[in-house]
Amino acid sequence: LSKELYEKANEYTPGGVHTSIRNVEPHLIFTQSEGAYVYDADGNKYIDYQAAFGPYILGHRHPYVTEKVIEAIQKTDLYGIGTTDLEIELAKKICKHMPSAESVLFCNSGSEATYHAIRLTRAVTGRKKLIKFQGCYHGWHDYVARNMLSAPEKIGKRDPGSAGMMDEAIDNTLICTFNDLDDVARTFHENKNEIASIIVEPIPHNIGCVLPQPGFLQGLRDLCDQHGALLIFDEVITG
Repeated sequence: LSKELYEKANEYTPGGVHTSIRNVEPHLIFTQSEGAYVYDADGNKYIDYQAAFGPYILGHRHPYVTEKVIEAIQKTDLYGIGTTDLEIELAKKICKHMPSAESVLFCNSGSEATYHAIRLTRAVTGRKKLIKFQGCYHGWHDYVARNMLSAPEKIGKRDPGSAGMMDEAIDNTLICTFNDLDDVARTFHENKNEIASIIVEPIPHNIGCVLPQPGFLQGLRDLCDQHGALLIFDEVITG
């Protein structure tokens, strides 16, 4: 049944999936999930080690979470104006539990959040260039969709993630090596007063779990302060 459904999916969707990273073999069609498990259209049961890249920390369809979702949509849904009491409550809770978050702005996806963050740093600084690190993933937009999962010969070199990306966007994103503060300092020196910000996964997960060496993240903070740039921590998967 999964094979038949996958063939049907290809009739209506390029590649049969709605996100390119899900285009993997075997092409499974999932129909149900519960707890730590997902089930395909053929009735096979799998342990879900991926957990949708992080959100399902309590497992799929946790009864309390499901109950709260139902409770919410019974009283409210989507508005094109103003704000809601639930947004205020959630923003307050995030600020309380994350002291570094002095204020909160909600987005629909990680890519949207990094897009806004980068554009804001350019507006504030009046500069164009951005530093990202080899192997880090920050979304699908032109500013950051380069040097993510590079072939060995492309590591640190020009490696756009799509043939449709604009050259200007690609070339204004500078690639550094994670855990190498000297490399970052050198890049700042070579692009004096041109770098708006650094964007980084505090703990990179796109290429496996890579821990920052002691002092690396603080070093990025210090370099940004020295050069008048802003620092963006893109944190989704590690929670």
